[in-house]
Amino acid sequence: MEYQALAKDILGHVGGKENIVSLVHCATRLRFKLKDSQRADAEGLKNNPGVIMVVESGGQFQVVIGNHVHDVWQAVCQEAGLADDAGPAAEEKGEKTSLGGHLIDIVSGIFTPFIGVLAASGILKGILALAVVCGWLTTDSGTYKIWFASSDALFFFFPLVLGYTAGKKFGGNPFITMVIGGALVHPTMIQAFEASQQAGAAANAFLSIPVTWFNYSTSVIPIILAAWVSCWLEKQGSKRLPSAMKNFFTPLICLGVTVPLTFLVIGPVATWLSQMLANGYQWIYVLAPWLAGAAMGAVWQVCVIFGLHWGLVPLMINNLAVLGHDSMLPMLLPAVYGQVGAALGVFLRSRDARQKMLAGSSVTAGIFGVTEPAVYGVNLPLRRPFIFGCVAGAVGGAIVGFFDTHVYSFGFGNIFTIAQMIPPGGVDATLWGGIAGMLVALVLSCVLTMMAGMPGRATETAPVAVTLDENTVLSPMRGTVLALDHVPDATFASGLLGQGAAIVPADNKVIAPFAGEVASLFATKHAIGLLSDSGIEVLIHVGIDTVKLDGKPFTAHVKVGDKIQPGDLLLEFDRQAILDAGYDLATPIIISNSDDYRDVATVAATAVQAGAPLLCVSHQ
Repeated sequence: MEYQALAKDILGHVGGKENIVSLVHCATRLRFKLKDSQRADAEGLKNNPGVIMVVESGGQFQVVIGNHVHDVWQAVCQEAGLADDAGPAAEEKGEKTSLGGHLIDIVSGIFTPFIGVLAASGILKGILALAVVCGWLTTDSGTYKIWFASSDALFFFFPLVLGYTAGKKFGGNPFITMVIGGALVHPTMIQAFEASQQAGAAANAFLSIPVTWFNYSTSVIPIILAAWVSCWLEKQGSKRLPSAMKNFFTPLICLGVTVPLTFLVIGPVATWLSQMLANGYQWIYVLAPWLAGAAMGAVWQVCVIFGLHWGLVPLMINNLAVLGHDSMLPMLLPAVYGQVGAALGVFLRSRDARQKMLAGSSVTAGIFGVTEPAVYGVNLPLRRPFIFGCVAGAVGGAIVGFFDTHVYSFGFGNIFTIAQMIPPGGVDATLWGGIAGMLVALVLSCVLTMMAGMPGRATETAPVAVTLDENTVLSPMRGTVLALDHVPDATFASGLLGQGAAIVPADNKVIAPFAGEVASLFATKHAIGLLSDSGIEVLIHVGIDTVKLDGKPFTAHVKVGDKIQPGDLLLEFDRQAILDAGYDLATPIIISNSDDYRDVATVAATAVQAGAPLLCVSHQ
């Protein structure tokens, strides 16, 4: 029941369960396929503290949750009455998407159900390689063989696993497509392939049609294409066969037609396509490895933001299946650690306790390859840390490419990838190059962020130690602090109206920042003037140009002449209505009589709570 409230809120903002075509989840995000995306309220959902970010990409409505996404997914499925697989219904169709978005939706739907065990298998392979290199295990020991079988089973029987998930994604019976995958790796077929490799081997045929044998263990593309064909046949059989016959004859037709067709046509064509993809990528990579590394290191996290990275996952797996190694994954490791380093820089630089806690937890998650908390919660809102992370990722990726680093088992960019980069022949320069690229990205982004990663915030200097006295102005709202010269309004930014700071509000309330009285209240209720008991004049202006809204999103709880105490509620406003109207929410808090004071200092950190010290005035 821990996530039921969050699940209800998510369902409400995606348009209700009747608007859901399918729902799956990956490592950190829920991926909805919606009938009508216009019914979804992304901005409203972003306001839920349990949601990190909402992304609409690849034909999917993606809700970034974090490490506990599986628990939230289960709660959403339970609340909406969805089946555990939450796959697409055979008759339901969402709104049309582009070809690229459709392909990414297919890829993510096929691979996300087993993404955790896929990463775990790759990590275990890497650990075994490390154990052999260090002399802790030998390849002929029983311990090694058992753990190797554990790590290799998923990859060897890929056609079975992909057959099941592809069958569900294509709207067919997943057990039929899983059996087709089992046929591809059946011992008889593997023996036929091995026999065909021997000199003078006799040709084999199916109904007098010659068969070209391949070893389909670890393959990816053949079973996906075969599953699509099988699901199409299944749908045709269900439509045309009598109800008394279709339960038995539809699977019979699917197996009897698709399996031979796969060995005769689909398999050879898909194998040729796999080899072309792998060799084509390899050809591009060989031209300029350092440039490929720089490009991948720079853009990978941008792809992750929009969920487009799934388009590259099958290519990595295909490289391993065809070539036995992959150079793409190591080039992505600096991109991951570039964002981790940027979050670490924010952690070391920030003086705000809440931001330090968020950045620290993001660093921990990022070390293990989960960068969404760092990107959405820390780096992207501050802009420069995210940019520095991408720049550092490009530099580190170029180093990885220059050293021609590869991985020899699949996984995701995290600390365990180091073990997966150990070559079969033992440690060499390629491993050290990969480690160097990762560390350079981590350190460079951290240093850049500490030096210049938090512009326009009240953290360029350490916060001034203050006491709550008559010279202190408390924050009238919770939110993110901006330097006044970064407000998108020349009058406020120039300081003509006085010195102070600005806040991008995180809630919808304005409270009293000191003891005093209400000196003025605009008729449109978007701005209020206050006078403290010690003579400080403060103007609080909610948003930029919001006077044009004619007071509609604003509610005043005081009137001119009212006495106020710190924390008293002054105004309320509708954040979403202001944003929907196209106005900036940056709220200047101005000391109107700044000329009466020697200095007006911002004493808050990057983020501030309502009622915490914001400004401090110094007398002449």
